[in-house]
Parts: sequence; C-alpha cells; structure tokens
Amino acid sequence: MASDPRGPTGQAERREYVEPPIPQDAPDAGRVILRDGQTAILRSAGEADRERLQAFVRRSTRDPQLRRLFGVEEGDGVPAEGPGCQRRILLVLQGEPAEQRLVAAGVCARPAPGATEAEVGFLVEEGRRGLGLGSILLERLALLGIRSGLRRFRAEVERENRDMWKVFEDSGFDLVREEETDDRIRVSFAIQPNRRSVELSEQRERIATVASLRPFFLPRSVAVVGASRDPDAIGRRIFDYLIWNRFNGPVYPVNPSASVVGSVPAYRSILEVPGPVDLAVVSVPAQAVLPVLDECGRKGVRAAVVITAGFAETGPEGRQLQDRMVELARGYGMRIVGPNCLGLLNTDPEIRLNASFSPVFPPHGRVSMSSQSGALGLAILQYATAMGLGISTFVSVGNKADVSGNDLLQYWEEDPGTDLILLYLESFGNPRRFSRIARRVGRKKPILAVKSGRTAAGHRAAGSHTAALAASETAVDALFEQAGVIRADTLEEMFDIAALLAYQPLPRGRRVAVVTNAGGPGILAADALAGMGLEVPETPEATRRRLQEILPPAASLRNPVDMIASATAGQYRQVLQLMLEEPGYDAAMVLFIPVGLVPIEEVTGAVKEAVRAAREKGIEKPVLAVMMGLDAPSALEVDGTLIPSYRFPEAAARALARAYRYASWRSEPEGSIPDFPDLDVERARELLRDPLARRGGWLDQERIAGLFACFGLPYAGGRVVRTPGEAAEAAEAIGFPVVVKMVSRTLLHKSEWGGVVLDLRERGAVEAACRRIAANLREAGREGELDGFLVQPMIPEAVELMVGVTTDPQFGPLIAFGLGGIHVEVLRDVVFRITPLTDRNAREMVRAIRGYRLLEGYRGHPAADVPAVEELLLRLSRMVEELPEIAELDLNPVMALKPGEGCRIVDARVRLAPESAG
Repeated sequence: MASDPRGPTGQAERREYVEPPIPQDAPDAGRVILRDGQTAILRSAGEADRERLQAFVRRSTRDPQLRRLFGVEEGDGVPAEGPGCQRRILLVLQGEPAEQRLVAAGVCARPAPGATEAEVGFLVEEGRRGLGLGSILLERLALLGIRSGLRRFRAEVERENRDMWKVFEDSGFDLVREEETDDRIRVSFAIQPNRRSVELSEQRERIATVASLRPFFLPRSVAVVGASRDPDAIGRRIFDYLIWNRFNGPVYPVNPSASVVGSVPAYRSILEVPGPVDLAVVSVPAQAVLPVLDECGRKGVRAAVVITAGFAETGPEGRQLQDRMVELARGYGMRIVGPNCLGLLNTDPEIRLNASFSPVFPPHGRVSMSSQSGALGLAILQYATAMGLGISTFVSVGNKADVSGNDLLQYWEEDPGTDLILLYLESFGNPRRFSRIARRVGRKKPILAVKSGRTAAGHRAAGSHTAALAASETAVDALFEQAGVIRADTLEEMFDIAALLAYQPLPRGRRVAVVTNAGGPGILAADALAGMGLEVPETPEATRRRLQEILPPAASLRNPVDMIASATAGQYRQVLQLMLEEPGYDAAMVLFIPVGLVPIEEVTGAVKEAVRAAREKGIEKPVLAVMMGLDAPSALEVDGTLIPSYRFPEAAARALARAYRYASWRSEPEGSIPDFPDLDVERARELLRDPLARRGGWLDQERIAGLFACFGLPYAGGRVVRTPGEAAEAAEAIGFPVVVKMVSRTLLHKSEWGGVVLDLRERGAVEAACRRIAANLREAGREGELDGFLVQPMIPEAVELMVGVTTDPQFGPLIAFGLGGIHVEVLRDVVFRITPLTDRNAREMVRAIRGYRLLEGYRGHPAADVPAVEELLLRLSRMVEELPEIAELDLNPVMALKPGEGCRIVDARVRLAPESAG
C-alpha cells in the first residue's frame, strides 16, 4: 500500500489534475476543423496507406530524422527501426471521397513495448500550413499516448523548421530543451495536460468552430437547391421567405427542370450559378442529396442546410446514407446542418436571413436558440414573436449529423449578438463534451434548456422521433447541475425564465420585495417564493415609516406590501421605487389585480416610471410584473428593455428562483480536480488484469482491499475466513471488539439474513456469531451461498453514509452520495453527480442531502469529519475515471467519524464489467 503523505492537518497534499481535451469524435478517427473553418477527416494509417504515406513524407521533407521517424529511409522505404518499435501514425485527408489527398500526418514512435517515452513528429502539406493541423495532430497523439501508458514525448526539430517549433511552443506543454546544436534542437515534455495546454486547445478549437459556422449565419449569398415552381413546396417556401424577409444578398434558385422560379432566373445546377455561394439550402428527395452535395463541394460551398428527411431517423439504411453524406461533406471541407430539419434564421438587420420554411420571422433580439424538433421550432418561433421575445439566431439541428449543439454553444459563446442561449434537447451526442463546453459558456452567458424524455413514454417518443435513445434523467439532472445549465420542465416555463434572463439583471441575493393591491395574490407570491428557496423578509423599519406617508392606514406595510384595492397608479410608482431603493432587497415582484378602480395601462405606466427612476440612480435589480387581468400585456417596455409580465405569481417566482440559482452557481469559483500524490494507478490496473477479475462480476474482499489501497480509500478492511475457529483467531489478531459479517457473492443485503453481528468482545462470542449466521442461511436453504466470514474492527459510533457508483451507457460513471444503512432505501436522500468531480462538486454533494444537519452535529451528537468525506468522494471519482472496468460500486455504510478522525468504509462491493463489454 502506498504511504500516507498526510501533513499536520490530516489532509493529503493536493495537486491539480487536469482533464484532457474531449474531441467531438474518437481521438484517432472522425472530423477535425481547421483554423479557416474547413473540415477534414482524421484517421489512423493502415497498411493500405503505406505507399501514399511514403510518397507524402518524401515529398514534404528532406529531414532524415523525420523520414526515419515515419519509417521511411531515404530511397528504399523500409521500416527505420527494429521489430520492438511501436509506431502510431495519424493521417488528415481532404478532397472528394474517390480522390482524397493526404494533407498532414503525425507519428508517435515508442522504442519498445512498455516504454513511457516516445518520439513524436508531424508533417503538413505546404499549402495547408498555418491552419492548426500540426497542433491537432500533437493533441491527438498525446491523448492516445496517455491512454496507452506514455508519459513523455521527445522531438528533434531543425532550427529552420519554425512551423514545427511553433506547434510545440503553442501547445502549452512545459518544454525542456535537452540538447542544442547549430542546426537542431532536442526537446522533451510531459504529455499529461495542464491548465494552459487545455485552455490553448479549447481556444484553438473555438476559433476553428466559429469560423466553420460563420457561413451559416453570415452568408454573402444563398442558393436554394430544390426551389420549385409549386408555391406550396418546401423548397419554394424557403426561397420565398428568403426574398420576403429581405435577405441582404443574392438568392439563387436551383432547379434542373425550371428556368424561372418566382420571377427569378433559375439554374439547372449549383455549378452554373455565377459567382461564389456561401450557403446552400437543400430540399430535394433523400436519394438526390448526395449528388447535390457533391456539386456543392465542387462549387466551393462552405455550409449546407439539408432540410430533407429520410436519413438516420428512418433506420439502418437511412443511417448509412447519412454517414456517406457526412463523409462526402468532410472531404470537401463543408459543414452540414440537419438533415431532417426546419432550417435556420439570423434576424440581424444587416443580414435578415430566413433559411427555413418558418413563415414567422421573429423580432430582432439577443436570444439564440437550438431545437432538435422542427415542428416545435415552428411553434417556438411563433410563441417568441407573440410574447415579444427578441431572437438573434435560431437553428433547427434535426439529426445533428454534423453541426451539433456543442458546436453552436461555441459559436454563441463568441457571438456578440447573443446574451442568452435556449436549447430544446431530445438526446445528447457527446454529453461529457457538452458538460465541459456548457460549464465554460455558462460562466459568460446563461444556458436554458428543456430536455424531453423524462418518462418511459417520453423515452419511446423521443427515440422514434430522433433515432436516438433518451439518456437517463438522473444523469441529465446531474450534468445540468454541474454545468450550470438552467433546466425548465416545460417550454412554457422556459419562456417564462427566458423573458426574465433576456432583459433583467441577475439577482445578487435571494431577498424579494413584493408589492400588491390585493392580499390573496401577495400571499400566493410569498408562499411560492419561499417554497422555491427565496426569502420575503419584513420591511425594514426606516422604509416602513416612509411607506406610512404614502399609503392609507389599512395598508399592510410588512412584506408583501399590500396597498389594498384602492391603490392608485401614483402609489404603485412611489412604493415600487421605494422598495427598489431599499438595500435589504435584491429583487422586486409587483402584482396587480384589476378591481375596476384604476386602468391597467396606468398601473403599467407607473411601474415603468418607478423602474426608470431606479435605473437612473444606478440601481440594477430584477423586476417582475404579475398582471392578472385577461388584457394584461406580456411585457412592459422601459427604454428598450422589457419587464416580463406573468399571468400568475407562481410562474414569476419560479423564473426568479431559477435566475437566482444560476447567479449563485456563476458567482462561485469553478473548482478543480485534485491529483493526490499517493495514488498507485498502475498497480490498480494490474490487479484488474488478473484473469479472474477480467471475467467481470463482483470482486472478492481481498481484491477490493488491494484496489482501495491503491487509491488511498479508507477501507476498514478485516480478514476473510472460512470457519468459526479461523474467525476467532482473526478477531484476536485484530483486537476486540470486532464485527462479524457473512461473505456471499449472491446475497447482497446481509442484514436480511442476520449476517451482521456487532460488538463482539471475546473469542467465544465470535465463534457463536459465525455459527448463528450459518444456521440462519441453513434454515433458509441458502447455506451453499455462504462463502465465509469477514472479521472487522468495531468502528466507533458515527454517522452512517452511503457512497455508490453506477455507470450510465452515455454519460459514464455517476457517483451517488447519501445517508447510509436503512436510510438509503427508506428516505432516498441521495444526490448524484457525473465524474470527474471537482472539489466544488464534492463540497456541494455533501451539503445537498437533507440529512446534512446530522454531519454538522445534531441534538447532542458530535459533528462529522466533513473534509474527510469530501476527500473520499474525490478519490473515488478519480478511481472510476482511471478504471473504466468498474461497472458498479457500493460503499454502505461509510462511517463519518468525529472531526479530525476521518471516515471509514465498513462494507464494500465492487462489480467489474465483463472484458468484452469494455
């Protein structure tokens, strides 16, 4: 077992562990995006690539070192090193599928199996240099190297090869110059990512992604392929809407059977269109899509929106057609939105792009949205227009064959016209990547999402509609919680929250002032706010005295301030302004119910005046209106911004609570992943390479103890024995008092079988306990399932906790934390988070359970060592990240001892996935 490097505080010294970048596709296969926005195909080299690779290497460099590294000796093309050399080569290709050209290659050469250092190099075609290909190859080779056990790269660079040297300098890795001569520099570096290397990688990817999507949102010209003479056809409607909404650029109809469409000359092929085309909107039968995209690629089109259905959503044949479509587009460096989508919009007055078949072109605003459902997209645009919510850009992503929500998040992160991002999701393509991007974007701009498929019926509907299975809702909730994504349960709720976030500042605290002209709505508002975690504190005395000067004696001056039914518009203005100026409140909710004494227009005017006056004094607090009349407006406009108006106080309270929760998330430090120096990951992997372990199933206690020791998990341990006599000898060796438990691979709940006997203080009691356990199973006819007895030291009285791990097929490991023992199943007081956990995640998990007060000390019971519990969660997170073979884990109970005494895992079960499942 590794030594315990604990300092005087009892806490292990911590370094930061930095997650490697997460590529959109596999590290050694899939799409890559160049700095100019073009795409290319990356894949591993195979034997069939040998001649082409050798020709590329000889054509690209005269450096004998690079030629040797790629396995090419000058002139003869034979492998440069002996049979022990392990070489991995990645290729980047562009061009038509039948004639793809090799534009870059990277190599990592390991001198011998098991070596932890390898030599690395790369070559980029002269015309493709400066587009980030060298950096991409280095990042991917480093990621693959880490997964295969490599720790360092080394490289020799010619001094005159500035391009290659710049790639190393810009990588963010800590370079060590080992040797320099007049013409060469030899460097080495650790390939474990650090904060700078990851930040630079994400920055490069963000720049490339934004460049690749710019032709969708800022096209200079648009071609509609499939523009028909039939005014009801989808292609014709798209063409008409582009014209009717005054797109600021030429629009070309493409139709092989028509010379004119909508009084505009048409072209038989996009190849016949004069001048460049940035964006092609494709609405043709599914079998015609690939020939059309091939022509688009040859035309140099950078972006295509494929409206056509009939792809992956229809089954395996459609999936194959979609895969061929994506491969074709990537070879040409072209990006695709769709297929099976509504299209996209950009309401910027300088662009006015409606490349969709939506008849609604919403007002310009600062909200961008993505929807997986085209039909819902139509309804969303209509609803946004009706409520006056301004839209910046809208994208219907359809099947997400290429452009995904992750890509759009990165575009909107950098888009100066977007302040709020809305998502309607039916599935996740790469949830871990989504989490990482959303966590970063959410620090700048709120992300508000509706995720369908909460129920079994919803799962079925979502699966049939999008050809993708809905993910586990537990995992989705955990992902959103960690990434700061605001989750709305319904589309109506999403727009209620969006109306607030789009135009009002975030609340700086949870204290809300409520102003009303009727007691009933005020009480409903106070109840709703308090029920959602906000506060309605009483009016401070000084403010109360000022209210007395404004309101009649019958008014209630406490919070809610009930001005009674006779309230005038002037009183609304004075009271609301006073409550906004009161520093004891962070937000205000103003309610009005028409009783026939004052017109609603006068009240809304008074509310606007009060808000305007507060803004002029530099007071920035969110204000929500609840206008309960049937003719109430959906929003109140004040100097170009809107005060959202709700029909009922519960909706307003819910929106404000979501905004406060997001503001709180954003105000807290991001957190980091600690890297404990006492971990022995290689030893743990060796334990799991044991033939018995590789078959999968539940591990025995000996392997569990060894595994936990490798990660510094505080396992109470003990000894597994076969007979009562052996148990007594083990108890004497451990020291009394002890606990005796049955050991069984099949009987999970020991207490149900009388399989746990506590506080045994002498040898005879231990033997009797073992015999009693055996008798219980014998009476039940289950004695054949008794594998032995576990003897452990008796742990002092402490708070019982449960920590578990389950693996979601899409999201990976989820860690569960809650009260242990019987509390788990009775109270279900459990929270989940997706690994890897940051120190912030662990801290929030422990405090999120309802039973946290027990850990603080309750009614005479001592407090628990909360930092030790948090460290247990962090170490466990690292273990399941490093060992993907672990499919399931249950630590119950975990005893949280007094402060400074740590915690102990008393009972543990670990199940491995079968080797074939890995």
